[in-house]
Amino acid sequence: MDTLPITPLAIPVAAVAALVIGAIWYNPKVFGTAWMRAAEMTEEKMKGANMAIIFGLSLVFAALLAVLLMQFTNHQWGALGMVGGEPENAKASYETFMGDYGNAFRTFKHGALHGTIFGVFGALPIIGTIALFERKSAKYIFINAGYWIVTLAVMGAILCGWN
Repeated sequence: MDTLPITPLAIPVAAVAALVIGAIWYNPKVFGTAWMRAAEMTEEKMKGANMAIIFGLSLVFAALLAVLLMQFTNHQWGALGMVGGEPENAKASYETFMGDYGNAFRTFKHGALHGTIFGVFGALPIIGTIALFERKSAKYIFINAGYWIVTLAVMGAILCGWN
C-alpha cells in the first residue's frame, strides 16, 4: 500500500521553482527595478550581501513552504491525517478511501488553484501587514505578494499534479 499521497521529489522541485520564479520576477526587466525603489534597496546594499546564505536559506524556506502547501493542495493528506498518519491503524478504511479517491483532484490545475488561494489568503495578508508597519508602499506590497501568489500557484501545481 502506498501511504504517501505525493511524489517525494515534488517538494524539492517546487522549492527550486520558487527560486527560478524569483529570478525572473525580480529581474530588472520585469519587477526588479520597481521593487528596488519600493523596497528602498540600492546596488550598494545588494553588493554587501552573502548571496550563498541568502539563496541557501531561501531554498530551505521554500522547501518548508512546499511541505505546508502540500497539505492544502492534496486532499488525500486529510485521509492520512484522519488515521493519525499511520494507515496500518485503520488499514481497511484508509485503503478503501484511497482506492475510491486516491487520485481525485490530483491535477496541475487543481494544485494551481489551491496555491493561488493560499497566496491570496496567506501570503498577501502577511506581506501586507508587515509592509504597513514598515511604512512600505502599496507597490511594494503588490510586487512581493504578486510574486508569492504566482510562486504558490506554480508550487501547488507541482505538488498536486505530479503523481
